[in-house]
Amino acid sequence: MASELEFEKPILELKEKITDLKEYNENAEVDLTREIEKLEKRLAKLETDIYDNMTAWDKFQVARHPERPTTLDYIPYLFDNFMELHGDRAYGDDAAIVGGIATFKGTPVTVIGHQRGKDTKDNLVRNFGMPHPEGFRKALRLMKQADKFGRPIICFIDTKGAYPGRAAEERGQSEAIARNLYEMSDMKVPIISIVIGEGGSGGALALGVGNQIFMLENAVFSVISPEGAAAILWKDASKAQKAAESMKITADDLYELQITDGIIPEVKGGAHRDLEEQAKAIKKTLSKALHTLTALSEEQLVEQRYNKFKKIGVYEVE
Repeated sequence: MASELEFEKPILELKEKITDLKEYNENAEVDLTREIEKLEKRLAKLETDIYDNMTAWDKFQVARHPERPTTLDYIPYLFDNFMELHGDRAYGDDAAIVGGIATFKGTPVTVIGHQRGKDTKDNLVRNFGMPHPEGFRKALRLMKQADKFGRPIICFIDTKGAYPGRAAEERGQSEAIARNLYEMSDMKVPIISIVIGEGGSGGALALGVGNQIFMLENAVFSVISPEGAAAILWKDASKAQKAAESMKITADDLYELQITDGIIPEVKGGAHRDLEEQAKAIKKTLSKALHTLTALSEEQLVEQRYNKFKKIGVYEVE
């Protein structure tokens, strides 16, 4: 069972009570079946009430859940014949970004995504999903290859942000991110970006210049983390919950602001509850998006992508 978050504690407590009653009922002289059924109905209602009314902070916690599926978790469920490619051909290989060639329902595609670790050891290898410049340059190398051979590009966004360390800055972190934005804007193939967890700052944008951008229902996408925003605004990182509510970082917020193109529903409680079912929802969205975008010419793809980002932040005052 996946570990519960703070706002899920009432659900956990009721589940434990039901489990205890079921165990007791096996040897009890009095039949407690009706009482158990009542509690199960109460549990179903409680789950609906809690999961249908999650705050921005609740969703932020789900997006950062340690058991939340990563890019490499989804790939086997979404693609066939995946072959991972390594290195930026300039410095080295960055494990915080994975990418390669695969097929999606028989169509050759290039898949690129941020990759977090699943435990402390893995996170150290993956740098907690925060890429160095060579990670972004690896991603760009694979994108250019896809552009050359006419393969659609599918990106999975899941990072707190680009690594801000000294070594990364010395190797050109800002330039690497900017280069990705510049080059992606002129790609002649369809680009689909999906925020599967946390989309943080420039590290997320470097894989986010897509013709269509989707977010999982409990994913978040922002220029800075709530902790960082709280530290700047109120000089107090503990006010992160307050910041999350005001930053408009949820999938609903960004769809309403017309920054993203759709929301992929999650299984109740979050994607970590059922990877296979979650992958089915993503696959359905990917299939529809690819069908729409592959019908466009190279010129139309570039123009559509340009117009999409040009209109972000533009609004009329009555």
